[in-house]
Amino acid sequence: MAAVFRMDRRADGPELMDSETVPYEDFRACLKDLSSVNRLSFGYRPTLAFVERLRAAGRLPTDRPLRILDVGSGYGDTLRAIAAWAVRRRIPVDLTGVDLNPWSTRAAREATPAEIPARFVTADVFDHEPAEPPDLVISALFTHHLAEADLVRFLVLMEERAALGWFVNDLHRDPVAYHGFGAIATAARWHRFVRHDGPLSIARAFRRSDWLRLLGEAGLGASGATVEGWLPYRLCVARVK
Repeated sequence: MAAVFRMDRRADGPELMDSETVPYEDFRACLKDLSSVNRLSFGYRPTLAFVERLRAAGRLPTDRPLRILDVGSGYGDTLRAIAAWAVRRRIPVDLTGVDLNPWSTRAAREATPAEIPARFVTADVFDHEPAEPPDLVISALFTHHLAEADLVRFLVLMEERAALGWFVNDLHRDPVAYHGFGAIATAARWHRFVRHDGPLSIARAFRRSDWLRLLGEAGLGASGATVEGWLPYRLCVARVK
């Protein structure tokens, strides 16, 4: 059943990717198609721009690799995009992806060349204790999976753990995106999970007013965190310390 889109509140209900049991190869194919969505929609651009802004401001460490923790890392494609950015700028990085699903961990490891300095672990981020404190905590297409209470906890966690700042890259709950994604996904013949979950993810996403309220609930209303829209239909929350 298709999600009912409403501007005034988020949709509810599980996504197939979170609830339906399929063979590993089928799950990996879905992750691969999601990485295609990210690439074609310039989904890595906001995250890379955030890290680049810190580099341009001279905020990155110079005596050791930049440590980045990616929460809900999925296929690992965001960290691979960051690794490519780092190579172009000759910046050493130490990348960690955390995901609750062990198949995501397996798929990310298989898709990541050995020369990329990235590790992927299966863990609940609220229980995960990194060996070294991260400079940056990031996430991409993760927060719309959370209930609001858990999202407030996640905002607090990022603020406590990230030495330099944190960045949330997610969808914008928008009617054009909601109604248009299904047609695009069908034409592209993406995995059935993507065709079903894409519109639902948009309907479950947050709007600017939601983010401002939740930042306030997390005690971050006066922190200088910013909420910024990115085309097409991304809404990102950034905090630089």
